[in-house]
Amino acid sequence: MKRMKTTGRRKIPLVRIEKDANRYSTFSKRRSGLYKKASELIRENDVDFGIFLSSPADKAYAFVHPTHNAIIDRFMNLKTDLGEQIVAENSRNKVKQLNDRLNELDKREEVVKERLLSLSQRNKTRDKGRWESIDHLNADDVMKFQAWLDVGEIMLKDQLAKASSSSQSPSEDADI
Repeated sequence: MKRMKTTGRRKIPLVRIEKDANRYSTFSKRRSGLYKKASELIRENDVDFGIFLSSPADKAYAFVHPTHNAIIDRFMNLKTDLGEQIVAENSRNKVKQLNDRLNELDKREEVVKERLLSLSQRNKTRDKGRWESIDHLNADDVMKFQAWLDVGEIMLKDQLAKASSSSQSPSEDADI
């Protein structure tokens, strides 16, 4: 069996870190990791949460959700008022609904912006394309285009003749 070249993941014994700088650094890193885990727990399970820490330099740190008063009251009065719990739950639900609505509106705004951009680009290319494409026609294409215009002119004259014959003759005031 081959020996590993690195030490890999090992269990680190929990003993006091003697060097002050190392201890402060480790505390800071572990505190941020603890906050991150607490945030995940709150987001995934929708719980009230509170952490109060004192650093090696005797600084106080706190992480609470929703507020420190709610956490302390809940801890001190284990039999909290049912009405307060209902109000807190309704507030959470309302915030969740508003966040969902905001996310939906943000998505709609992005779709509308994309459509407007696409439409403006399409209009620009359409305006350019009409006349630029005529400039690039060869002789055969020009003849086909001329024939198409002639057929269109004949069809329009026929429609005009049918419309004028089916209606009454225009009055003398029609030219005005």
